[in-house]
Amino acid sequence: MIKDRILKLVFIPLLGIFIPYFSDIISYERYTLFELLIIHIYFIFLSFCIWSTTSWIHHSLRPLFKVNQSPFIKISSVSLTGALFGGAICWIFALIWFRISNEIFSWPPVFKSSSFSALAVVVFTLIYEILFLSKERELDEQVVTILDQERSKAEMTILNQQLEPHFIFNSLNALSYLILNDAQTAHAFNSKLASVYKYFLINKNRELISLEEELEFINNYFFLLQIRHDHKLTMITDLRETLEEKVMILPCALQLLVENAIKHNEFTDENPLLINIFQQDGFITIKNNKKSKPSLVDSTNIGLRNLSARYKFVCNKEISIQSSDHEFVVKLPLIHKIQENA
Repeated sequence: MIKDRILKLVFIPLLGIFIPYFSDIISYERYTLFELLIIHIYFIFLSFCIWSTTSWIHHSLRPLFKVNQSPFIKISSVSLTGALFGGAICWIFALIWFRISNEIFSWPPVFKSSSFSALAVVVFTLIYEILFLSKERELDEQVVTILDQERSKAEMTILNQQLEPHFIFNSLNALSYLILNDAQTAHAFNSKLASVYKYFLINKNRELISLEEELEFINNYFFLLQIRHDHKLTMITDLRETLEEKVMILPCALQLLVENAIKHNEFTDENPLLINIFQQDGFITIKNNKKSKPSLVDSTNIGLRNLSARYKFVCNKEISIQSSDHEFVVKLPLIHKIQENA
């Protein structure tokens, strides 16, 4: 509810002065200055009674209306009810005034004062409702903004939590394979794996990191993949110019795409998987030759959808996904350091 202290300080005295002035209920020449002061205090008290009654009506009637009900009906009902009560109160005070004053009783001043009070109540109600609705809308917008921010944070947390088990599952599979087949290589694998996990634990909750850091991570990660798959896959990176531009990227974005290519494609010594990472037309492009596995791959469906959602939440940009019979291409929009700071 809006604070009406200022409206009280302005409305009550003004109405207490204007009611007798415009209704001709006082013959000013008959009274001394001190008597006029007392008389106006009387009418200011009348104004206070009208204000209090109207405010009570506002608070009493507002909960009775439905949320989706027409504002015109609400305002009309409150205005009409307030005007009737305000006019009736002024009518009573006017009759009392003629009884206690030296004025000669006449009905026209009573009607004028009551009508003026009713009109003043309508004007006050309209002003009050405009201020109330404006404040209510402002509060609603603040609540919506806060809820939207909390929703985005919650969804972002869920997305990050989805990525971690996905990465752990594939890493443990690789380590398990090496332990069973080559203990010495497993030791080297474990060392590299520790570096990869260190990167992931440090950066998983960051929104953006430098492309240089991501490339160092993906090189370590790809080393593990080459050991696991007996060098049946190759990765070529050409991002020297991009590194000079201080480009930012989402943590583990490249890792997810490399992992996705390996997961969904079949590759052998004769037909290795080739992954190219390069800059083109304002995008970091990740392209791989495509030879889908004959059997369906068990997927958690969080890969590209996860990455696309993360880019949209973090920088409000869309990734590009292109698929043909022979190759699969994903383009990540460039995020420069200046944009990230902004």
